[in-house]
Amino acid sequence: MQYNTQQKRMPLPEYGRSIQNMVDHALTVEDRAERQRCANTIINIMGNMFPHLRDVPDFKHKLWDHLAIMSDFKLDIDYPYEVIRKDNLITKPDSINYPATRIHYRHYGRTLEVLIRKACEFPEGDEKRNLVALICNHMKKDFMAWNKDTVDDRKIADDLYELSEGKLQMTDDIIRLMATRLNQNYRPKNNYQNNRSNNQRKKY
Repeated sequence: MQYNTQQKRMPLPEYGRSIQNMVDHALTVEDRAERQRCANTIINIMGNMFPHLRDVPDFKHKLWDHLAIMSDFKLDIDYPYEVIRKDNLITKPDSINYPATRIHYRHYGRTLEVLIRKACEFPEGDEKRNLVALICNHMKKDFMAWNKDTVDDRKIADDLYELSEGKLQMTDDIIRLMATRLNQNYRPKNNYQNNRSNNQRKKY
């Protein structure tokens, strides 16, 4: 018995040893027309292995690329597409530069800083106060995700003042709006029990 570990390494193991054996057999076919028919059959079998990808653009093209790779680019046939070249397999993608913008407090994140800058541009009024209250509640939630202890409103107020460069402050009105929003989002635990008992109540 010959184990797979004793056989040659497969370039694309996701297709399995049977498909690789078919490709190896196609390389031994001397008649070009017969070799072409053999390659077409292999492509059809490879496509049937991934039926959910049939509607993906260039799916057929990728199959022919994979066939060329599995044959080590030695299969002499008429490819219906321009297949990938062997030297392109070792090329590395261009490196992606990470954003160089500094985040003042990582537990708040970059998005919150952008939101604070937008809030600074709002005209004074209820809309701005509601937005600042929403920001403060979100800051408390983010702070609690990193620090399991209770967070003091004074700390949130100081961070808000610093991140907004003194343009936003946690006033008494903001604190009341924060509490209102928390109460609106709070749902008593017994609501589910009451609804369940009502649904299970027998009708006579």
